[in-house]
Amino acid sequence: MRERPHKYEVALSEEQRFLLQQLLAGGKAPVRQQAHARILLKIDRNASGPRWTDEQVAEAFEMSRYTVIRIRERFVNHGLDDALNHRLHTQRRAQALDGEQEAHLIALSCSPCPTGQARWSLRLLANRLVELGYVEQVSHETVRKTLKKNELKPWLKQCWCIPPEASAAFVWRMEDVLEVYTRPYDPRFPQVCMDESAKQLLQDKREPLPMQPGQPERVDYTFEAAGMRKIFLACEPLAGKRFVNVTERRTSEDWAQFIRELVDVEYPDAEKIVLVMDNLSTHTPSALYQTFPPTEARRILRTLEIHDTPVHGSWLNMAEIELSALARQCLSRRIGTQEELEREVHAWQQNRNEEAITVNWRFTTADARIKLKRLYPSLEKKKSPSPTGNVAKHD
Repeated sequence: MRERPHKYEVALSEEQRFLLQQLLAGGKAPVRQQAHARILLKIDRNASGPRWTDEQVAEAFEMSRYTVIRIRERFVNHGLDDALNHRLHTQRRAQALDGEQEAHLIALSCSPCPTGQARWSLRLLANRLVELGYVEQVSHETVRKTLKKNELKPWLKQCWCIPPEASAAFVWRMEDVLEVYTRPYDPRFPQVCMDESAKQLLQDKREPLPMQPGQPERVDYTFEAAGMRKIFLACEPLAGKRFVNVTERRTSEDWAQFIRELVDVEYPDAEKIVLVMDNLSTHTPSALYQTFPPTEARRILRTLEIHDTPVHGSWLNMAEIELSALARQCLSRRIGTQEELEREVHAWQQNRNEEAITVNWRFTTADARIKLKRLYPSLEKKKSPSPTGNVAKHD
């Protein structure tokens, strides 16, 4: 049976055959080179005797047929030296996008996405590059690699509170809160951060199917909304304490009731509670007078040292860190009733207080004056215009 022609045919010249024979006769070449030399001699198309098939070579030299094919390929594509020494090629592939095309891709990915699209996708970017005539053709994989190299992710969007630039009102409140965070721990003057959040109650219309061997828990996608509930949270970052209350509404009276509980129940022996909270319309001392008699409201206020975060500066409130942990660890699921919500939230509160998890706040006023320099008003005096009008001359 005649052997089928191979894709990579090894045809040694007389000089190459002589070199291989000398290499084997010397016996000093590495074992790998000697093995490859014998293989090349056996599969040589110009050999005088019968040549071996790849299967015969693989069986005789105890290797895979694919290894023999690789030796053939290296000989045909790169020559005898490469087939013997098995060098790794580091040939640089031609770039799919040159510098100008890459710049067009970056500018396109940073531009607004087309109408009717929520975001730029890799394929959308590739198609738009072709439509605009920047390239003849490009794959979405090339687009992905180019964006990855430039650390661009146009499909992501980060939500953030953007403060106004050169705002003295923002700066003084920010530095006031940052000064509070530098104070050492003192049980007589506990530093408490307070914030609020909301949770949508969702009830299952059908009973979920529990987990079984080889089958995950199955929850029906339909649900019934059962109203919103408000969550008031206060935490003492230096002591690792937090206190959570669930209410039906978010009103000034609810906030006032929470603050009185904070003063009378949680910190009855404190000389002054240093309270950091967001600058919301319901978080004001007037809410205490709106809810309690004047003597009671004044008693509560005498115990509070209030520091409001600036507008668009809620990230300065460490209570947001605790609310984020609460949302991820406890509330990221369906909860159907207020009783269940209160039970789960209080269990989370108890477990976290037992672990006494604190917050290590590192952002200081010195950092703010460097990293947030654009928020500080500029004090450079503008050059006043030269006076106009007639100037009296004196002899």
